[in-house]
Amino acid sequence: MKKILIANRGEIALRVMRTAKEMGINTVAVYSEVDRVSPHVLYADEAVLLGPAASSESYLLGDKIISLCKELGVDGIHPGYGFLSENATFAQKVKEAGITFIGPSPRSMELMGDKLSAKAVVKKYNIPMVPGTDEAIEDVEAAKKIAQVIGFPILIKASAGGGGKGMRIVERAEDFEEQMNLAVSEAVSAFGNGAVFIEKYVASPRHIEIQVLADKFGNVVHLFERECSIQRRHQKVVEEAPSSVLTPELRAKMGQCAVDVAKSCDYVGAGTVEFLLDENHEFYFLEMNTRLQVEHPVTEMITGIDLVKQQILVARGEKLSFSQEDLSISGHAIEVRVYAEDSKNNFLPDIGTLLTYKRPGGIGVRIDDGFEEGMEVPIYYDPMISKLITFGKDRDEAIFRMSRAVKDYEISGIQTTLEFGAFVMNHESFISGDFDTHFVSKHFNPSLLKEPSQDELEVAAWFAANFFNESQHSRSLETQVPKSKWKQNRL
Repeated sequence: MKKILIANRGEIALRVMRTAKEMGINTVAVYSEVDRVSPHVLYADEAVLLGPAASSESYLLGDKIISLCKELGVDGIHPGYGFLSENATFAQKVKEAGITFIGPSPRSMELMGDKLSAKAVVKKYNIPMVPGTDEAIEDVEAAKKIAQVIGFPILIKASAGGGGKGMRIVERAEDFEEQMNLAVSEAVSAFGNGAVFIEKYVASPRHIEIQVLADKFGNVVHLFERECSIQRRHQKVVEEAPSSVLTPELRAKMGQCAVDVAKSCDYVGAGTVEFLLDENHEFYFLEMNTRLQVEHPVTEMITGIDLVKQQILVARGEKLSFSQEDLSISGHAIEVRVYAEDSKNNFLPDIGTLLTYKRPGGIGVRIDDGFEEGMEVPIYYDPMISKLITFGKDRDEAIFRMSRAVKDYEISGIQTTLEFGAFVMNHESFISGDFDTHFVSKHFNPSLLKEPSQDELEVAAWFAANFFNESQHSRSLETQVPKSKWKQNRL
């Protein structure tokens, strides 16, 4: 594999390119008009414009991406996460075009991409499941009876997709029909598939996921767990590895279940098996993500394994060079996702210009990002600016380093979740490890975040005035393609 195209943008595109370059592989970036001066575009050996800012007119143009690969002699496509990364149709077209898809097979993606089919395929391995239905529910009255047998509260969930969309908690039988209709409507809108099913609602769960890695020769290993319970809107904002509550015995048991899930669908590459862990430390299979996860760096930090490198090695037909017995946990890692969101206003996305952007540094600090000072955070994509990761010899040291790194991270011009990250690191429930997926609703109140001082407001005003005076220069830059090491630029 001599040349790969990264069918993504921002920090994950840069992340993949860096590993590819270490392996002596040339890289091709694709970009939308709004990403013309993004770091991932400048870093690549070649870069190609896809189209306008909207993802439907750029990053989701699978056929155009495949056509470009043929023109440029690309051997493989790495999809990153989001966009086309879990699109089985795209993966199949890539395969048919004679290009290597750096990820699982289309069949594995289809089986695990639908929660009901995933449940069906893992059954033979006796994977623990949350009590509920195995098929989509259509008859509301029949579903009500099933819900009463399971026992309220119950959870109505969309069969397709994720991210909390098409999900409704139902506390009482009389609310069931209304909530089911809302879940179906949201699922159709988000995924084009209105199939929903019901499960027993686990009241105070922890969200634990297991990283798996499999080659084309039947070898499957797990790289231990990640704790992903600090969430807002059912989406993760703080992750860590390992979890503070898993015993070695429970870790081994969940790890083996994750390996079995991968085997059930003949999985190849890097994937993640997600579980709910209840207050009694009973765990239940939730779903499998058939791609690299946003939070993969914490696993890399505690294992020393470059997951992107392993993806590429597996994709080009190499066997895993290590067994389960070779793997062990060393130290502790924490990741805070830095979103362009206003933590004081229900985490609403914020857009604007990064007037100040200064990264923290020091021992045990890693930044995966895709922005530079002076760039705009566009409205068209996920509002994540970066992933801030810290590593320590133990959990306490990782927390101390994260607290320091958050303070050292200077961003102005937009609202970010850095203050929320600092809040989490200093909260007694997080420090003690006594928390679940309801951490935000139980413990967080926007009024607890520090208000900016007068000095800070004056500094921000100074930066804003300074930026305004240079706006003409900034606009002129946006219309130019800057110098880079591109071998080819297609406009």
